[in-house]
Amino acid sequence: MPDRLSRKPRVIFLDHGGVITDNDRRAAGWRRLVGEFLSPRLGGEPRQWGDANSEVFGRQWQRFEEFVARRPIPGYHNFLETPIERERWLREMCEQVGVPAPDFDGCVALARETEAYVVPRIRADYPGAAGAIRALHTDGYVLGTASGDPSSDLERHLSGMGVRECFTLPLYGPDLLRIFKHEQRYYEGIFAETKVNPAQALVVDNDASQLDLAAATGAHTVFVANDGAAPSETHTTIRALAELPTLLESPG
Repeated sequence: MPDRLSRKPRVIFLDHGGVITDNDRRAAGWRRLVGEFLSPRLGGEPRQWGDANSEVFGRQWQRFEEFVARRPIPGYHNFLETPIERERWLREMCEQVGVPAPDFDGCVALARETEAYVVPRIRADYPGAAGAIRALHTDGYVLGTASGDPSSDLERHLSGMGVRECFTLPLYGPDLLRIFKHEQRYYEGIFAETKVNPAQALVVDNDASQLDLAAATGAHTVFVANDGAAPSETHTTIRALAELPTLLESPG
């Protein structure tokens, strides 16, 4: 596997879940905070809401994957944030907890309020991730994101971590490009919109297949082999985002 970069990048695009934040801890944070928010407003015990969120979101994610699989034309659709899905998410949780649900508009509004409350309060960043982001910013790297999460979630998570100001480029999730992340044109779109030469860019992700797409555009890549993942055979590998500043300091 490559153990260093052949050329130092000027711009760094970071994935979010699996690189900056731990997806398992994010899910646990949702279970805790959704109950903390909804129990005083609608009744039921906080733990009931957490259990309901896990089950209802699991069904919602399955619907999303089926939706993506049957789309005849590639492109992004913010399925999970449509009023229908927001209403269904809250109503089905109410049904499982055993409390009356608000009307359609009330469910949609409360679902949005829940998200606005929960996301910034989740503390799921990997050890050293915030420090690494600040160090990269201080060292003069231009930072952006290349994530599968919507830009609104990225805004809230990074603000909650206290590092939002380190990102001077747009917080790219697929909603800004109208392209799903698993397509090469997602990265092509980022480079076109930011006017960044891929040869001067570094994409950091915990999914090697995503890095293959980024590398095909000419970008440099770093694979984050967290949670015991095997190192990549084709991408420079680190164990955590906290290691990236040191990697970039080493001779090319």
